[in-house]
Amino acid sequence: MQADLQLRVVALALAAPLTGSCRYLLAMASIESRQLANGLPLHRIAMDGTRAVTLMVAFDAGARTERAEENGMAHFLEHLVFKGGEKYPTYRDVNEAAERNGAVLNAYTSHDLVAFHITARASRGMEAADLLTDFVARATLDPVELDKERGVVVQEIARYNDQPSAVAEQLIDEAVFGDHPLGRPVLGPAEHLSKTFTRQAILAFRERQWSPGSGAALLVGNLDSLGPGSGVEQLFERFAPRPAPPPYAAAPTHAPRILVTTRDSNQSHLRMSYRPAIDVRDPQQRAALTIYSTLLGGSMGSRLFDEIREQRGLCYSVSSYPHAYADVPVLQLSAGLDSAKCIEAFRRMDEIVTELRDAGPSEAEVERARAYAAGARAIAFENTGAIARTAATQAIVYGQDVDPDASIAALDAVSFDDVRAVAAGISVDFSVACVGPHAAEEFESV
Repeated sequence: MQADLQLRVVALALAAPLTGSCRYLLAMASIESRQLANGLPLHRIAMDGTRAVTLMVAFDAGARTERAEENGMAHFLEHLVFKGGEKYPTYRDVNEAAERNGAVLNAYTSHDLVAFHITARASRGMEAADLLTDFVARATLDPVELDKERGVVVQEIARYNDQPSAVAEQLIDEAVFGDHPLGRPVLGPAEHLSKTFTRQAILAFRERQWSPGSGAALLVGNLDSLGPGSGVEQLFERFAPRPAPPPYAAAPTHAPRILVTTRDSNQSHLRMSYRPAIDVRDPQQRAALTIYSTLLGGSMGSRLFDEIREQRGLCYSVSSYPHAYADVPVLQLSAGLDSAKCIEAFRRMDEIVTELRDAGPSEAEVERARAYAAGARAIAFENTGAIARTAATQAIVYGQDVDPDASIAALDAVSFDDVRAVAAGISVDFSVACVGPHAAEEFESV
């Protein structure tokens, strides 16, 4: 990212293979990117036709950047900053300021990054920026509030552990990645909250990982109140300059495992994870994986939904999901079903992946999946928060230009051959995770 202002006006007319000669014109978005004095890239994505603005700041400081003894710290720190900063010193000050401005605050932590965002009416953009940058950039991490929040997060962990579907999600990550940071839960173990997460350790993690140069600030929506001379850039310069964080550990090689958490229940939660043969740094290949996953199990017209749910009645929910971490792709299949039907569904789900690998999809289902995936993305982008999340992933996870419209363009441009290549490159071996009245041997023998 260069320090000088980069202005790009995106007005893309895209060929849509859906109907041959039909063409779609994406909404025009004015995108400006520059680097602030503290090293933080600031991206303005001005969208016509909205009364809202979303402001986000995100860092390459997700769960995969944690050391083993820090597992859960990125998420815990996300909680702690909401307890107050310099101008808004308590959690009550933060919450009441958001309400006075008619704004909604939130944050999320994934394996890839941590992000904080506020959405407000456009006329309150500066007030929203002042609030966000104060409690995030100048968080005091009060020791009393820190200790109180330990109990809150322990309860959050307990809630997840009470949900079989959430346990299955954690279990499949472990099956795919083992003890690598990508295989550890974002929330971490409860014992870390009570034993190893000292205030000093949390401050050290923030100092090490929250580098402006490896983060991004995003202003999305109606930016009328945040124009030149508004002072919004000075607010985002509240983040202290820090050295670049150390590189994350590369994803491990593909080593499939079967992990089962046995529970005496009538329902089972099944997860299957394959390794696609794509380059996650290539947006076109990521788009092709998205369309393959859509026709496999991403819609009500997909193969999994049509056969596993509708024709055979083996489950109440079934889906597939493509995930591309910074350096490794994953294709995950999920099902929630009657335990007595779990093994039959498991067998048939893998057979469908095999059929697509060997024979490929039909051109008609690729066209349908492409239209559905691109349409879903366009609909999601009616929300300024969704645009901010996509832009943060583009900039921080993949190191690409911020351009949400480009992600729709990539989907529209995927060809039948692109999807056929993805189907052929899905690994034969796969990891399995299941929560229910089962043993690992049941899946090994299939």
